Amino acid sequence: MIKKLKYLVALLAVVAIPAVQAVTMTVDAKVNSSTGGIGFDTGISLVTGQAFASSAGVSDLWNAGPIPRWSNADGLDGDLFATGSDESGQAAGVKIGQDFGLYGAFHFGSLVGQIGTGSFFKLGTSFSGAANADGVLKLFYWDSANGDNTESIRVYFKVADVSAVPDQGGL
Repeated sequence: MIKKLKYLVALLAVVAIPAVQAVTMTVDAKVNSSTGGIGFDTGISLVTGQAFASSAGVSDLWNAGPIPRWSNADGLDGDLFATGSDESGQAAGVKIGQDFGLYGAFHFGSLVGQIGTGSFFKLGTSFSGAANADGVLKLFYWDSANGDNTESIRVYFKVADVSAVPDQGGL
């Protein structure tokens, strides 16, 4: 039995297990707005096809101005009510967010990404997929104007090592 266990440990040491980088970043709704601001440079370099995932808390809020323009990273795509302890400072039950429709391809207040000079794509509160271009990943608060935006959200990333991409089916 000990001999079989030693063989299994040696075998596991030889098998390539994809390495994953994990990091948390804070994206500001005003400074990192898609218009009037600059994207948040994550410093994460990706290559086309490289697997990565992100998540942001559904109760982590930012806004495009006064009530009712509060949302999480999924954007202003439905009614949102204060919990009494969230960033809005409103009493529980007060409507702090509502659907404002789309600005281009995404809801106002959505967390979007861009890799290099590639096209924008929605990350929202949960994303798992492959890089659509080569370059550094930037993050944006999707908005038409940033003058009255406030607050920030935390985004957690997992990025597969480039060498793991061909064998990577997801994170």
